[in-house]
Amino acid sequence: MLSISSFLQLLKESFRDLLPIILVIMFFQLAIIQTVPDNWLSTAIGLAIVGVGLAVFLLGLEVGIFPVGEGLASDFAKKGSTKWIIIFAFMIGFGTTVAEPALIVIAQKAAGISAGRIDATTLRMVVAFSVGFAIVLGVWRIIKGHPIHYYIITGYVMVVSATMFAPKEIVGLAYDLGGVTTSTVTVPLVAALGIGLASNIKGRNPVLDGFGLIAFASLTPMIFVQFYGIFVYEYVDAVATVAVAAPILPAVPHDIASTAAQFDFKILDILKGLVSVIIDVVPILAVILFFQYIILKKPIDNLKNVVIGFGLVILGLDAFIVGLEMGLFSVGETMAYELTRYDNNFIIYSFGFLIGFSTTMAEPSLTAIARKAKEISDGKINDFILRLFVALGVAIGISLGAYRIVVGGEIVYYIMAGYMFVIALTFIAPKYIIPIAYDSGGVTTSTVTVPLVAALGLGLATNIEGRDPLIDGFGLIAFASLFPMITVMLYGIITERIGVKGEHEKEQLHIDELRHALEDVHNMNLSTINIQGTDKRHSYDMPFSAVHIIVPIEKEEQALIAARNAGARGVTITKARGMGLEKMDNFFNRLHEGESDSNLMFITQSKQVDGIIKAVVDELDLTGKGQGIAYSHPVSHLKGLTLKLDDL
Repeated sequence: MLSISSFLQLLKESFRDLLPIILVIMFFQLAIIQTVPDNWLSTAIGLAIVGVGLAVFLLGLEVGIFPVGEGLASDFAKKGSTKWIIIFAFMIGFGTTVAEPALIVIAQKAAGISAGRIDATTLRMVVAFSVGFAIVLGVWRIIKGHPIHYYIITGYVMVVSATMFAPKEIVGLAYDLGGVTTSTVTVPLVAALGIGLASNIKGRNPVLDGFGLIAFASLTPMIFVQFYGIFVYEYVDAVATVAVAAPILPAVPHDIASTAAQFDFKILDILKGLVSVIIDVVPILAVILFFQYIILKKPIDNLKNVVIGFGLVILGLDAFIVGLEMGLFSVGETMAYELTRYDNNFIIYSFGFLIGFSTTMAEPSLTAIARKAKEISDGKINDFILRLFVALGVAIGISLGAYRIVVGGEIVYYIMAGYMFVIALTFIAPKYIIPIAYDSGGVTTSTVTVPLVAALGLGLATNIEGRDPLIDGFGLIAFASLFPMITVMLYGIITERIGVKGEHEKEQLHIDELRHALEDVHNMNLSTINIQGTDKRHSYDMPFSAVHIIVPIEKEEQALIAARNAGARGVTITKARGMGLEKMDNFFNRLHEGESDSNLMFITQSKQVDGIIKAVVDELDLTGKGQGIAYSHPVSHLKGLTLKLDDL
């Protein structure tokens, strides 16, 4: 909903999520490196811009992207045209990936350090085609209702099989490209497409079937890129004259690195950045408008809000990127270089863990997906706790990946071990969490995480003796994509064990408890009667009442005979005394005078009350000149009464 209160709430949450990043950077900068960055003011301003940009971006998603994606999916499902759904899925996947900024950066780096074998444009096309194919495959799964883990496990087998034949120079790159294909704008739209289809196809569950498209988009590039690598390293010769591109983290003194890292805040650069973001979003808009107006021939609902939403997404994402360049990237690159100068590898692992955790908590794609997971799971999935578990997985993955770079070792053994854990947990975790766990691996490596993680990996491989940036530098993103699947499945197992319920489940549980309580009350209200002359007891759902006759002691026997003749079968007699309260002078003294009345209590079936009271009233003339009171009231929970079988 587009409102000031919504924006302020998102702004509050954005700065809350940025706080861990700030604390991590401050700790390592001041406690470990023990220097204050020259551009600390620019860094502070940049982080503030990041917070505002993230809030604007998330508001735009809620107002524009999610409604459009779910609306298109709903219209396609109602139209019943599988062919057009498939074409739309491919175009969304291909069109949004080919212009992905993170993919462009990684492709250019790979081309620069591959001695001319890898062509950046061709690599981007291969990855974009693989993502388009992945979205098609995911949509086909939703339409057919197949369990997602069959596809994912098959994909893992294909990834590992391709790794056996792929040159080692391409393996880490292929694994990393599986994590950079899903952009900040693509992820929410693809998620909306999957959830919308699952919500509108009969027999599909949005939680079980709606998620998973992002997982496919993260898996297929690993396979396609490895086959591409097999081809280029077999048939394309290295170009000896090609200069190797400079690593992301140049081995220069700290003061020079800090100065170079300062962000040049120019209007022209800001405008260029805005244009770049618009170019990233244009393919998505073009695909949406084409299918909405040409294929479906239907106008977009709430067009004004949708236009505002897309505008907010563009402005928010641009501000987000500008803030990162001002406040995070420069510090992150310099710190990664500085940390390699220490002999203590634990510092590197700690930095990887903490920076992975903090950047993931601020990842806008993850925030959007977690909110949607909470919404469609009816609150069973807590969005903040889900993000915590995802961030924990990323942190573990990056620290383990940094360990691999420091000590050396083949990445495939680590990845295979991780896949084995994922497959094992797939058969243990509750079904509703599995697609979300698979998707979480793709949404963690986006706008915030990819540049910092790539910088850390290539920086370590460049500055550690005996490491090759092409072979060892890539792979951290793959670790950051793999381990969240494990931690999210563990989150599902934990919530299932402790009995976390969704809102509707809680309501149903409350209703069931009330029903059982009413049944218990009903059962307690049954009268348990002892049968005279036997040891049997019977419970009866029949009304009983207590009849009280208060008469002078001398009239006691007369009242008992009248009640017996009217059907009463037993009586409880207590002595009583009545008095008026008009005169209170001798009230205390009169309390101790002797009893002069009898209180006769008859427990009887309610149907006999009228007859007993009428008989006593007539016999003792209680409504005329006689003395006494007669009244009755219903009783419940009657236990211990003994009656003859004939009386029942």
